[in-house]
Amino acid sequence: MKNLIQLVIVFILAIGFTAKAQETAPKLEKTLLWEVSGNGLEKPSYLYGTIHMICSPDYFLSEKTKKAFEASNKLVLEINFADPNETLDMQKMAMGKEPLSKKLSSEQLASLDAILKKRTGMSVQQVDNFSLMSIMSLISMKSFGCSDMKFYEMEFIEMAKKKNIEVGGLETVKFQFAMFEGAYTNDEMITLLQESNGEEAIKLIAEYKVENLNGLYDIVTDKKVTSEKTKKQILDNRNLNWVKIMPELMKKESVFFAVGSAHLGGEYGVINLLRKAGYSVKPVLN
Repeated sequence: MKNLIQLVIVFILAIGFTAKAQETAPKLEKTLLWEVSGNGLEKPSYLYGTIHMICSPDYFLSEKTKKAFEASNKLVLEINFADPNETLDMQKMAMGKEPLSKKLSSEQLASLDAILKKRTGMSVQQVDNFSLMSIMSLISMKSFGCSDMKFYEMEFIEMAKKKNIEVGGLETVKFQFAMFEGAYTNDEMITLLQESNGEEAIKLIAEYKVENLNGLYDIVTDKKVTSEKTKKQILDNRNLNWVKIMPELMKKESVFFAVGSAHLGGEYGVINLLRKAGYSVKPVLN
């Protein structure tokens, strides 16, 4: 079951490679950490861009980030992976509602089988009970080329436990799965699997290690062109929803928000939306 949880976390990252920006993204300073203040807040909160997963040798957490985390009173992730109910939902939803052999056409199954054998050495029969989203997660994980991986969300949760602070989520597992399933047809998902490769992961890690949000955003948004509907579902609408939730949380206490880096940049990125809402969002450079 631990592997299923990891697959779901990975899917959040994998889906990011499919979005194509339709606007000019505001240029941001090179840092993953941002301080949110003003607009009536008594204490600053922090916004941190994660990559969700990374090979252990590449994992890092800067001193400025550790300091901001220590100054915070609550951790908020995209999904609260510390909640046993969310974990249970992840385990359930990683499995498909029906076997792929019943859900997909013979042509789709043949295409998926070829992709799996090439990228993972597995056959479609071995993953028959998994959802297409979980299979994308598996392929994305393989693209990183390592078996020893760290997950930023899990690392932050462990830090929160040691600090004895509450963990919260901006969304639920059920919401994310419903949103992702509604964003793509089976054919579109298989096409994404065919076109994905390890080059995206290599470039992404390189930009992440130098905290280049602009570079990360460019990689994520330049890979494939999707419909405006899909772009809104997987990026814009979620960011808009989060910015409605965040103010109430920040009023109560200093919060450390950790979300995928792709959500920070762009016209409808969390940083720009918070600024438009009247908050001061400043880069933490040291």
